[in-house]
Order: sequence, then structure tokens, then C-alpha cells
Amino acid sequence: MRGQWMESEIRQQPEVLANGAKTYSSQLASLGTAVDYEMVLIAARGSSDNAALYARYLIEIYLGIPVSLAAPSVLTRFHRQVRYTKCLAIGISQSGAAPDISDVLESLKAAGHTTLAITNTDDSRLVHASDHKLLLNAGLEKSVAATKTYSASLLAAYELVRTLGGELPNPAVLLPDTAWVDAAKESALEASGSFVRNSPSFSLGRGFGFSTAQESALKMMECALIPCKAYSSADFEHGPKALAGHGSTALSYDGPMPELAAQGCEIVPAPIPPIPGGEVASHPIKPIWDVIFGQWLALTCARARGLNPDVPQYIRKVTETL
Repeated sequence: MRGQWMESEIRQQPEVLANGAKTYSSQLASLGTAVDYEMVLIAARGSSDNAALYARYLIEIYLGIPVSLAAPSVLTRFHRQVRYTKCLAIGISQSGAAPDISDVLESLKAAGHTTLAITNTDDSRLVHASDHKLLLNAGLEKSVAATKTYSASLLAAYELVRTLGGELPNPAVLLPDTAWVDAAKESALEASGSFVRNSPSFSLGRGFGFSTAQESALKMMECALIPCKAYSSADFEHGPKALAGHGSTALSYDGPMPELAAQGCEIVPAPIPPIPGGEVASHPIKPIWDVIFGQWLALTCARARGLNPDVPQYIRKVTETL
């Protein structure tokens, strides 16, 4: 069956996340609290960069610390050092092998800043470049597409903010279960036809949902070979929506978007997850639920197009950029 590894790893996420909720906070205990840092720098690529975007919103909203998403080429291509102040530098890489991410952390560590590696691979270069580590413990991920390591990275960011003093609820009773994995698959099967037949396609979200919009677009491109551009739903109003007419599709993590639908764009609202308690629409843990739908959507579109996302064209599991 096409995408059998990817499907298996999507289905493993409730167990991986439940285990992470038991162990991640203890791995972060030595980092201190938010008052120990004046800023946070996060270095990442690909799916990990989308997890970094989620972390940025969490940190700035719940800790009030400014966050910068690193441009590694400033160091690796232009050979320039940036003057950061009392910084917590975080590198996110599932493989821990990304040389440019490790270079950034090594540079920050040499400058006296605190460094943290978030990775699924112990004894990796990223771990050796860092003072502290958080191991995702997601198990081997065979599919090229990051699924369980991505959602685990989101949970790691959530637990990091809690550890540093952010007033976030304990995630143990708030995480998706197997019933949600099954429900998300059914919703994706219903929605996939719109993306297979229409062009252009977009992925839209705002706030916490912006990271999910980015990750879903990435999955659609790498797994299903469907060009899909992600935007903040606010930025989309500043020009790109001119393309969203008849024959286009928008995946929305920001509600039904009736004005965009009136233009002729086919709107696919992400299903609303049954998060226990609280206001679901703005819940900070919602992206961990939402992305499961985005993963299924990419997989079902790939299968509809006769593609195998476990062995996508031109890309490989570990990507090393300098």
C-alpha cells in the first residue's frame, strides 16, 4: 500500500505524545525560568522550522520574551556574528544532523549563551553542540515525511514554555487520541478531491494556526506534489487573495472564510478538534490536533494521485544544508 510507513507513523502519534507528556518537562528542568533570558533564538529548517514558528507564538504570548527565528546563512554563508543579549538558543532538528543548525548553536554556545537541542537523535552533532538536550523519543521514523517527530516537536515547545514559567495547562489530558486520528482521516478523505482537481491551492492560518498552515502546505507539496502556498490569513488579504477565484482551493485553519468563498474559492475548513475544556478555537495546544488532519490530507491526496509519499521524488529523509 502506498504510504504505509507514513500512515503507521501518523497513527503512532497519540502514544508518542502521551509518553512525551510524561518525560519532556523533566528533561528541561535545568533550564531555569524565563527571567534568566532576555531573548530566544531558534534555528531550524523544514518541518522543524514550522515547529519553531509555533514555539515563537507560545514564548512571546505566555512568557513575553522576544523570539528571533535564526537565518543560519548569516553565519554559514556570510560569516558574520550577531550580537545577541542573554539568549536561550534552541536548535530543532529531528535527525540532529543539520550542519547549519549545529553551527548556529556552536557559535552561540561559544559566545556564552545557553543552548538547547530538540531532536529525536541522541549522540548527534546537534546534541554535542548544545548545553542541554530534549530527546523526542518518538522512535524510528521511516517515512520521509515528518509526522510523529513534528507533533512531538510541538509538544516539546509547549513543555518548554511551561517549564520556563508559562501558565499553560498540563497537556496530559489535552492530547489527541486514536479516535481523533480516525476522525481526521475521514475528514481528509472527504476534502482531498478538492485539492486533487483544483489549482491554485492555499493553506491559511493565523496565530497558533499559522504554523499548521505552513506545515500542511509543505506536506501537500512533498507528499502529493500539489503546489500549495501557505499564508497568514491576515497577509493573504494583502494581495494573494486575488488568485483565490473559481477553481482554487483554500485549506483553512482560521474558520469558514465566507468572503473568500464568495469569490469562488472552495474552502476546506479543518475539522474542529474535541479538545477537553476551554475555548477550542484559540487553544494553544490545538496545532497538535490540527496537524494530524493536515498529514492525512497530504497522504490521501498522494494516494489519489497514485503517488507513494514514503519514497517521494528528489528528496530524502535527512537533508543537510550549509
